[in-house]
Amino acid sequence: MTILQGQFAILLVVTAPEGKTAGSLEEALRPAAERFDLVVAVRPLKDVVPAAGGGSDQDDRNTEHRDTEALTVSVHGADRPGIVHGVADALAGRGGNVVDLSTQLVGDPGQPVYVLTLRAVAPAGSADDVADAVMRTASELGVHCTVRRDDADVL
Repeated sequence: MTILQGQFAILLVVTAPEGKTAGSLEEALRPAAERFDLVVAVRPLKDVVPAAGGGSDQDDRNTEHRDTEALTVSVHGADRPGIVHGVADALAGRGGNVVDLSTQLVGDPGQPVYVLTLRAVAPAGSADDVADAVMRTASELGVHCTVRRDDADVL
């Protein structure tokens, strides 16, 4: 969840009962959406990790994840259109992928500072190249940027 331009946004991933479609779920949510003035969009996901049982698909995803490096990208500066697009495009252009993103405006309402924090994965061995591309793009956008490798989360 995040706030973009003063609007609260949330993404939920759910498992639906057998036989339910994206359209039928969206229709079921319509009364609540109208009552609370919400915009609801339901989209099916492909290759979702099964809720139970694991299996070979799970093993394939775990192998794919081992072939990446986790990164955290922090950006801050004057708010302007194109910051998220530019940073994400630079990341994707080097084979990276955004896995989590949050934004906020902080500071003086007359001169707020835009803060973007995203977690990403990059192909194994490419973290320095990805970081250079992202930081170069951020500089072109007139914002400050840091990129750091994440250590593995240990639970």
